[in-house]
Amino acid sequence: MSMSDPIADFLTRIRNGCQVAKEEVGVPASNLKARLAEILREEGYIKDFTKVPDRKQGMLHVQLRYDEDGQSIIRGLKRESKPSRRLYVSSEELPRVRNGLGTAVISTSRGVLTDKQARREKVGGEYLFSIW
Repeated sequence: MSMSDPIADFLTRIRNGCQVAKEEVGVPASNLKARLAEILREEGYIKDFTKVPDRKQGMLHVQLRYDEDGQSIIRGLKRESKPSRRLYVSSEELPRVRNGLGTAVISTSRGVLTDKQARREKVGGEYLFSIW
């Protein structure tokens, strides 16, 4: 069975892992998912990730992050642009997630960037998802 939205699958696996307090979740690897995991690590939403090769496409092992009370650092994830309804934003209309407390992830002509990086570089693109 082919997967129609691999980004939504990536986000759902992370969301489900956070809900049951898993230390680590496995996600089928791709260059895009590795870049998304890199952004989540840079923004402090996950501890780290590793790429583990196998006979097929490989797996990304994403280590989830929790606070001292055992609550997930990730409070919410929302897929914005979907295969059935793509959502594009210009550099002037880049979203602010939770008044700047969250992060929007944008796929631009200069690669996958956060909303802050896209604002700095004055580029727009496809609004992939929000995380807070």
